Amino acid sequence: MGAPPGYRPSAWVHLLHQLPRADFQLRPVPSGFAPQEQEYQQALLLVAALAGLGLGLSLIFIAVYLIRFCCCRPPEPPGAKSPPPGGGCVTWSCIAALLVGCAGIGIGFYGNSETSDGVSQLSSALLHANHTLKAIDHLVLEMVERLGEAVRTELTTLEEVLTQRTELVAAARGARRQAEAVAQQLQGLAFWRGVPLSPVQVAEDVSYVEEYRMTVMGLLVLVLSWGSMGLEAATAVGLSDFCSSPDMYILNLTQEETGLGSDILNYYFLCNQEVSNPFQQRLTLSQRALANIHSQLQGLEREAVPQFPSAQKPLLSLEETLNTTEGNLHQLVALLHCRGLHKDYGTALRGLCEDALEGLLFLLLFSLLSAGALATALCSLPRAWALFPPSDDYDDTDDDDPFSPQESKRFVQWQSSI
Repeated sequence: MGAPPGYRPSAWVHLLHQLPRADFQLRPVPSGFAPQEQEYQQALLLVAALAGLGLGLSLIFIAVYLIRFCCCRPPEPPGAKSPPPGGGCVTWSCIAALLVGCAGIGIGFYGNSETSDGVSQLSSALLHANHTLKAIDHLVLEMVERLGEAVRTELTTLEEVLTQRTELVAAARGARRQAEAVAQQLQGLAFWRGVPLSPVQVAEDVSYVEEYRMTVMGLLVLVLSWGSMGLEAATAVGLSDFCSSPDMYILNLTQEETGLGSDILNYYFLCNQEVSNPFQQRLTLSQRALANIHSQLQGLEREAVPQFPSAQKPLLSLEETLNTTEGNLHQLVALLHCRGLHKDYGTALRGLCEDALEGLLFLLLFSLLSAGALATALCSLPRAWALFPPSDDYDDTDDDDPFSPQESKRFVQWQSSI
């Protein structure tokens, strides 16, 4: 089972896939993508819990620092008005927090753009694949209905008209049996009706998750930074497990749920050229059967029309139906070829496993930088506040100004003493 053309697991996928995993009892968990298993779910939750541990440690550090600063400050000597030392450290801390915050915002915008592009690429590929499957379904339904109508009307009428000639009736019945066989073979081409993973449903679910992620992306507080970090880390690890071997997971999942054959599912999701050959052979057999029906109808037209003029109308109608069916078969050959669906599958994987995964990693870095910048700002705020002089010690008047309140008071006292 080869990988789709144009897609190879990236270095980030290999790196994240090799990370060790453990459940809540710290027992090793295989890195294969198995979201339905409890141990694997616990491993991803444990990865997300590491961000919660970081949040708790940062909050404890900030609380200890603020308590130490506010409650354990040495007493100031009486009459001291000089600002406390450390103004340069506070200034550089604020500058560093500002620079780290700006860098984090830039990285966050880039990561968000990459993630959105990857999700859009995935949704577009899924919708295009669904359009292809819908076109196949429409062509199959149209051909089956046309052949069924021809069997019920034109061929039945032709047998009634040719009742007096047994060999001609046998030829008409042979054409009927071949038309019914072609219709039965064509009905088997719409194999995706029993598969639970609909491309449209997957695209809608992905778009919903993306809209929810964009909604919570605009907030930047300490709790959300650490919380989004845990979610992004767990998502990136799970996505790397899926992207390391997407073919195997899809086949295993759908086979467990539906019990359908691996060849059908392999063609539906992966569209390997070797597996698509049975479907192409089925179409080839249908084309040959239609060609045989054509030759039989031409023989009936030469033999029957001179003796039974009323047989010409159903014969002409049958030839028109066969011509339309053959045209639809040529379109089916092109649609059922692996080139289109294979390209959509590769495009979806590249969008999910390259752009979206890279965007998640940049968002993870953005969350880390944002949390660090906000923690630095919170720790620097008390010292920065202490650098501002009290309002009651502030006096913006000049002692030599004759219009100052002090000079006016002295002038009134001097006049009263005269």
